[in-house]
Amino acid sequence: MSVTETEDLAFPVHVRAPDLSPWLAGNTGIAGFHQFTGPTPGPHVGIIALIHGNEIAGAIALERLLRSAPRPRAGRLTLGFANLAAFASFDPARPTASRFLDEDMNRVWDRATLHGNRSSRELDRARAILPIIETMDVLLDLHSMLWPSDPLFLCGTTARGRDLAMRLGAPPLVVADDGHASGRRLIDADRFADPAGQATAILLEAGQHWQTDSIDLAHAVVHALLGLHGLADAAETLFGAPSGAPAGAPMPASAPRFARVTRAVTATTSQFSFVRPFRGGEIIAAPDTLIATDGPAEIRTPHENCLLVMPSLRASRGHTAVRLARLYD
Repeated sequence: MSVTETEDLAFPVHVRAPDLSPWLAGNTGIAGFHQFTGPTPGPHVGIIALIHGNEIAGAIALERLLRSAPRPRAGRLTLGFANLAAFASFDPARPTASRFLDEDMNRVWDRATLHGNRSSRELDRARAILPIIETMDVLLDLHSMLWPSDPLFLCGTTARGRDLAMRLGAPPLVVADDGHASGRRLIDADRFADPAGQATAILLEAGQHWQTDSIDLAHAVVHALLGLHGLADAAETLFGAPSGAPAGAPMPASAPRFARVTRAVTATTSQFSFVRPFRGGEIIAAPDTLIATDGPAEIRTPHENCLLVMPSLRASRGHTAVRLARLYD
């Protein structure tokens, strides 16, 4: 979605952006990226926040961890803040304006773009952090959502991404999809999307932007990921929780659901409009139900029990408006 499409809308900001000034230098030679090595061999686990500069829930979760002096039991841990330039422009009075500066940083991760001649602030930053990204065995990309929606994991197209998200268990919805027509996400980069590869990446949509629940879920998922890969004991926290910060929200006990996107709807006109303000996670029972219009075209559900994944209630031309998915047992 274009940033200008939402600047005239009011969105409540219930949390304060973190102070990242102590962490801007990093310890890897890459600004904003910190790495910690355990005493015994293990996987390289990376956790990234701020691919979008206004999605501060993940940044708050990582800043908490950094303040707690990470001590992985094994392997290597990288914590990184991606779009620092966009984050620096965050203004709670205009919170949608700092998603990016020049272009969406989560649409530049195909090899031709990364190694091409084009330049932008987001693309240049992606190139700067690429060398460390390409050493990760596991990547968790922390995001949040503008419009009301149930939290979820996006696992891309690989079975290993699906399996990792299902094993984490919360949020209890895992969605497999092919990404966006407008460009590749970080989790779709060759290292993670190669069917013959082993490196795995998943994307957490922790809930709505600027809400405390989204921070708590991001924090809990981070701890679950580190426990799963042996960087922390599953029964204890890897990081002593700083004063006033929870060690992580309890993970729900419900079994996760898996859904596969059957159609990604991209707005082809500037008149895309839903018939009502849908919430992400709604299920439309009847097939062929009208849910939106795109100029003269009608958008209808392609099958029964159609899951609406992250509907963008003000979609701009050329951007994903909604993904339609089928749930599986």
